[in-house]
Amino acid sequence: MIMIRVRSRDGLERIHIENPHITVSQLKSLIESQLRVPISQQTISLNQNLLLAKSPQDKLQFNDLSSNPQALISSLGISHGSLIYLSYEGERSVAGGPTVNPAGSFGRKMTMDDLIAKQMRVSRQEKPNFESVSFDRDAANCFQHYVNETLAFAVKRGGFMYGTVSEDGEVMVNFIYEMPQQGTEENLVLMRDSEEEKIVEAIALGLGMRRVGFIFTQTIGQNKEEYTMSNSEVLQAAELHGESGLKEWVTALVKLEVNEEGGADVHFEAFQLSDVCVKLFKEGWFETDCGGDHDPKISRMKKEVVVGVKDVKEVDNDFFLVVVKILDHQGPLSTSFPVENRITSIPPRALKTHLEKAKNLPFVKRISDFHLLLLLCRFFDVNSDVPTLAECVQLQSTVPEGYQLLIESMASAT
Repeated sequence: MIMIRVRSRDGLERIHIENPHITVSQLKSLIESQLRVPISQQTISLNQNLLLAKSPQDKLQFNDLSSNPQALISSLGISHGSLIYLSYEGERSVAGGPTVNPAGSFGRKMTMDDLIAKQMRVSRQEKPNFESVSFDRDAANCFQHYVNETLAFAVKRGGFMYGTVSEDGEVMVNFIYEMPQQGTEENLVLMRDSEEEKIVEAIALGLGMRRVGFIFTQTIGQNKEEYTMSNSEVLQAAELHGESGLKEWVTALVKLEVNEEGGADVHFEAFQLSDVCVKLFKEGWFETDCGGDHDPKISRMKKEVVVGVKDVKEVDNDFFLVVVKILDHQGPLSTSFPVENRITSIPPRALKTHLEKAKNLPFVKRISDFHLLLLLCRFFDVNSDVPTLAECVQLQSTVPEGYQLLIESMASAT
């Protein structure tokens, strides 16, 4: 069973569907049976501007779902959790809500509860959904050293953080995967490779870890701006947070700050985007194209939200950020192997050099490096071999002879 969200003039409601491959016509029938809106009165669309249509003629332009009643909703991108928009004529009794009646030419009567329910309130979230985040010292240093020494904080850089979440609410970051990307002084474009990410996820699974957050850098040019995170950074972070489905998701940023002696220190900060921020993003409230003259410390909304006692369309980004306590630890993995997807490609002899440097250590210890595992696992089956090899690293158990021989053969070939 899947759930589809339906937003109408009555607010947000849900319908439940047994078969995710029903047609648009069948979807309308379910709306009629579950929400009590007759099919003949329904106009449904994936475009939220439908709710702003003033007349039947205006609604005719929103035919993206109605033009082909026999189209499968799955082919239109409608799946579990999707949001569709519903407009209808007449009145109805909303399940679980107050009965509404016509009130002349000015519309229908609304109670104070109705008005409050329709408002989207934005306030500061006092506490994150977890206690703290702890960074593996070597992983954090490897990331910051590259952006400091090689990129000189001139362009933006990012990566996914992987680790564990304890029952006590502590997030442990043990390695950082740097996906293919293009960074400039102002923007960070993630050119995500789905096949590579499958391998990364398989490695993480074998290590008993999962994706727990997103880390990115701010450039020197941004140091002159008076904001913690820019509008574009909030949008990118909110998209990744929403995609994760993890309530303990961490957003971390790295930047240069001037110290008391006038020098520059690398500074880590960790946040969680507030629950309401992620909700606003998922429901499409954010303006995503604000123009070049837009104040970066402000997020612009498509509709008014309530901040304090005011109805506004612009919200200070700091309202969306919840500060997270930062700790550090020494994790189970090394970071001595060259990192993927950087300016300088991994040398052909990197594997042989790495194994020779650690030849006096047990073989499992020699391969206990995420970035090394990512290189190796490109040549293994992602569904069986990769989790098995990663599990050997997690348990520090003996690597099966077949894998060891194959890895040594790969190293010798270079």
